[in-house]
Amino acid sequence: MENEAAGRRERKKTATRAAIRDAAIRLALRDGVERVTLEQITAEADIALRTFFNYFSSKEEAVVAGAAGDFRAFVAEFRVRPRSESVLRALHEAALVVLDRASGDGQDHITALVVIRGERSLVPQLLAALAAQESALAEAIAERVDAAEDDGYPRLCAAIALAGLRVTLDQWLETAREGVVPSLRDLRGGLERTLTELSGGLDRPSAPE
Repeated sequence: MENEAAGRRERKKTATRAAIRDAAIRLALRDGVERVTLEQITAEADIALRTFFNYFSSKEEAVVAGAAGDFRAFVAEFRVRPRSESVLRALHEAALVVLDRASGDGQDHITALVVIRGERSLVPQLLAALAAQESALAEAIAERVDAAEDDGYPRLCAAIALAGLRVTLDQWLETAREGVVPSLRDLRGGLERTLTELSGGLDRPSAPE
């Protein structure tokens, strides 16, 4: 019974966090990050103001958490990819699953990335949120390849893979116009090119003088 009650509490916490995060995204997209107030977010999420601070320290953190939420989903999707796929292929397919889901859900999370990129003050928070996923991804990679404790491959692979995804995403977002979401087909193409680069190895000969 204790485990069941604990499970219910965790599910409720997860649902509350998601409600706050999604409310922050919706309002930021509608009114702009600067104009959104904590009171608006808590009213939209149907929670008390003090409850908000149990999950986030500021509205900016809540908005960024919404945009970064798909990266947590990305790690979860990677964990369940078939073992017949290589590590990089599994990472690529997991990214496409999350991208397709975000597209089907109305693109709010993707649009939030466009908004955050326009709000330069939020970019460092987003990068920090993404970096926090590196250890979780490294752990998932280690389990997938059954790596020894002293094997540096999982951490190196996670760092390089997430760096590749961040570069791909940033290049894609550079094509955004006034908060408009760029072509998702272009993002898919960028992900494929990134996978090809990583799979082929990053070492290249220097250009002749």
